[in-house]
Amino acid sequence: MQKQSQRFGAVLAVLAGAPFVANLDLFVVNVALDDIAADYSGTPLAQLSWVLSGYAIVYAALLIPAGRWADRVGRRRAFLVGLALFTVASAACALAPSLWALVAFRLAQAAGAAILTPASLGLVIAALPEARRALGVRLWAATGAAAAALGPVLGGLLVAASWRWIFLINVPIGVILLWVAARTVPESRDPNPARVDGPGAVLLAFGVGAVSLALVQGPEWGWTHAATLAAAILGVVALAWFARRTMHHDNPLLDPALLRVRPFAWSNITAIAFSASFAAGLLANILWMQNQWGYSALRTGLAVAPGPMLVPVFAVIGQLLSRRFSSGTVAALGSALWGAGIVFVLAGVDAAPNYAAGMLPGWIIGGAGVGLALPTILATATATLPPALGATGSAVVNTGRQIGSVLGIAILVALLASSGFTAAWWAIAALAAVGAVTALGMSPRTPERPPTAPAVTAQEVSP
Repeated sequence: MQKQSQRFGAVLAVLAGAPFVANLDLFVVNVALDDIAADYSGTPLAQLSWVLSGYAIVYAALLIPAGRWADRVGRRRAFLVGLALFTVASAACALAPSLWALVAFRLAQAAGAAILTPASLGLVIAALPEARRALGVRLWAATGAAAAALGPVLGGLLVAASWRWIFLINVPIGVILLWVAARTVPESRDPNPARVDGPGAVLLAFGVGAVSLALVQGPEWGWTHAATLAAAILGVVALAWFARRTMHHDNPLLDPALLRVRPFAWSNITAIAFSASFAAGLLANILWMQNQWGYSALRTGLAVAPGPMLVPVFAVIGQLLSRRFSSGTVAALGSALWGAGIVFVLAGVDAAPNYAAGMLPGWIIGGAGVGLALPTILATATATLPPALGATGSAVVNTGRQIGSVLGIAILVALLASSGFTAAWWAIAALAAVGAVTALGMSPRTPERPPTAPAVTAQEVSP
């Protein structure tokens, strides 16, 4: 029993560790942009922003096709391929001779991250016994939230040496994770694999990518600019075409029955609202400390650290609470706490630095909320799905998270330009309140029994 527990621990550490590094790269680059600009002198901000935007767009666009592919070819194989691609691309980023070379290698990084992320969560669902599955998913999700908040800390430390270290550090970590994963992680795949709907995958990737592009560039190009409107319209048309194809295809990329599972559907809606609030709130607090208080990148990162330290603790507390309360109640409480923390920050901060009294109390409350909300959202969306749909299901909810993050940051940028921090913080709190309301729909109307078939059964579909 002890050896089995150690094996599960090693498997979970690898499967959570790789997405942690991939998610870290979504945020760690923020604090390095000034140093990157100094190396590539004369680069305008519009071009420099593609180091961030390109990664986010490709990552969001490829998650669902990559998850479906992983279910078919084998999640362990897909995980190793994605991790290897991410590691090699990280080395290339560290050696990039020009800005556009760096952007190209960042796109390859994002493709690797999009492959390994759903595969890793699918492997968690398949590898862990049912009794430990929900806790495993919560801890997996907690590492993602911690990566988002710890990014500025590690970024500040590494940039002090060179911005290239934020990419180079991924190489030894990736090699170690590849070695351990090859030795410890068991293979799992869809027992009845079918050919992936290629045209559907192209439509979905293009649609998500185009909508994400419009959201990312909207504040800079202008929301009524022809390029923004064209990207949004093309993206919506592609997604509508994909939805129609999904309803009529013999083997659709995304099983429509999946979206009729009540906890899964409401978890995805909540993931969008909560991720929008979380991404915008994290960036707003960082910008306040750097721009209003004059904090350095390293000092800002250290000031951020207390929040993520609470995330894994409250992920476990959320697991304990879920034994007495519904998943929707726990997620709603977490989202409400995150929103309350933002309001505390809004009420407490002043133009003069007052971190201990103004920022820290709200940040601690918010960190507890993230630990309750985000792991519960992901656990509810994926832990009760059949293992054969694990990677695809996790890809759907993670795509929702990325779109929510892009939407939240776009709203933040627009409000900061037009109305300032006060309006932005109130909007972030309002998004958290929306997440708290939608979270209540995550609880199943009737008690669920564990699925036994490789497809969603009638009993699992809410009436």
